[in-house]
Amino acid sequence: MSKLTHIDGEGRARMVDVSNKAVTTREAVAEGFVSMSAETLKLATSGTAKKGDVRAVAEIAGVMAAKKTSDLIPLCHPLAISKVEVSVEAADGGMAVTARVKTTGQTGVEMEALTAVSVACLTIYDMLKAADKAMTIESVRLVSKTGGASGDFRREIA
Repeated sequence: MSKLTHIDGEGRARMVDVSNKAVTTREAVAEGFVSMSAETLKLATSGTAKKGDVRAVAEIAGVMAAKKTSDLIPLCHPLAISKVEVSVEAADGGMAVTARVKTTGQTGVEMEALTAVSVACLTIYDMLKAADKAMTIESVRLVSKTGGASGDFRREIA
């Protein structure tokens, strides 16, 4: 197992020094899923939910969350994000959320993509909880990342 980068030699938490890292184009894609009843999914896609357009609000919430990641995750670097794209789509058994985040910098955007998906899923839950408190947020995960010294990553889909 590789050495954890956010722990110093004495075991204390630290922000990683990225000043000597190369500036490269970096992109990350994350996904998540909100499982819900068929009736709740119908309500979510009908545009008649009491709190408004579930899909549009969740997508905006995800974009906003990506931009605030360093405010939420203590050791994340604030980044100049060049692109955030959040997509919420109806799927069998619920709503699928995908986030794609891009930057040109010295550190990656995996946390920004994961934060975007997480907050979009939480927003879906919030907007529909009056109709279905049994919803679950599932499978929030990194799908792929490109750029940086650690190289590219693509999750193998079984």
